[in-house]
Amino acid sequence: MTDPAIRTWTSADGLTLSARDYAAADGPARLPVVCLHGLTRNSRDFEVVAPRVAASGRRVLALDVRGRGRSAWDPSPLNYNPAVYAGDVITLLEQSGISRAHFVGTSMGGLITLTLSAMRPDLIAGVALNDVGPEVGAAGLARIASYVGGAPQVANWSEAAVYAKAVNGEALPGLADADWERFARRVFRETDKGLVLDYDPAISEVFKVAPTAAPAASPPDLWPLFIAMATGKPLLLVRGADSDILEAAVADRMATLLPHMARVDIEGVGHAPTLEEPQAQAALDTYFAHVS
Repeated sequence: MTDPAIRTWTSADGLTLSARDYAAADGPARLPVVCLHGLTRNSRDFEVVAPRVAASGRRVLALDVRGRGRSAWDPSPLNYNPAVYAGDVITLLEQSGISRAHFVGTSMGGLITLTLSAMRPDLIAGVALNDVGPEVGAAGLARIASYVGGAPQVANWSEAAVYAKAVNGEALPGLADADWERFARRVFRETDKGLVLDYDPAISEVFKVAPTAAPAASPPDLWPLFIAMATGKPLLLVRGADSDILEAAVADRMATLLPHMARVDIEGVGHAPTLEEPQAQAALDTYFAHVS
């Protein structure tokens, strides 16, 4: 498997941002894919998913949203919001010569995609949403707010894995010890001061100022935006059956309003599926096999 290229670009406000750029396998030209991660995560979340999609003949850009991974931290924490993130995506696509793409959005990444659809609907060919919709569960939002921005003291990768499991184990009970160490290597990074979570702690500031304006939360009514985004376009919903962010009633309403939406609920999983579960992989394979 070929390692991705690291692509950098400059945002409209001057930050240097980064993405993993996976080249498409040889074959007929197909639309590229943009992968957008969740609130405290980064492009490494797609290190299994992206090569799989690229092998089907699509270029894949997995972004480090500003403040995460290799992307620069923003000196103005209130810029950590979906509208600014969507603007960063637009800039990257313009600089990459991409006029249309499919989007895979996990949690916050899905909300960025919804926001992008209002700003530049022409960019969106289709969407795969991972455990997110037009309403965000209050219990899930409170749970995320309780730990985002924290600075756990871990001395080594084993302790990092213990922390990762403590925060995410209830949502992902099927992961083995080796999986949790791999998980930890996605969410922590090595520094001269030891292991730290790989995001700017200031992403939590927006919760303190106005919790309902936080990146993981939805505006008062995203339903019209959701309908406009996906009407006449392919749409896949992957949901953790035990999710506290995307409640079953919300997912059911999404399916009622847009009956063409493909949906898979991953049993025994909460927020959010890794997209490496067999059911999720099969759903993504089917989606990409049937779109341009």
